[in-house]
Amino acid sequence: MADDDVAKLSYEVALAELDQLIAQLETGRVDLEEALTRYERGTKLAQHCQHLLDRTEAKISKVVIAGGGCVEERP
Repeated sequence: MADDDVAKLSYEVALAELDQLIAQLETGRVDLEEALTRYERGTKLAQHCQHLLDRTEAKISKVVIAGGGCVEERP
């Protein structure tokens, strides 16, 4: 998959690919050049996942009971 496709991935798919890359790198059976390529891909996947989490967190609101028993919604 091309690096420019990372932005199109869902969080779950990106995280699964990142987990797979980490497992491959941890085996130590990847030559240096391929390890570097996989590391760079993993970095892009991690950044994408963080971006999706940050965006989702910004959308989440919490319900707060304000003074007088009024219910308010706050980001």
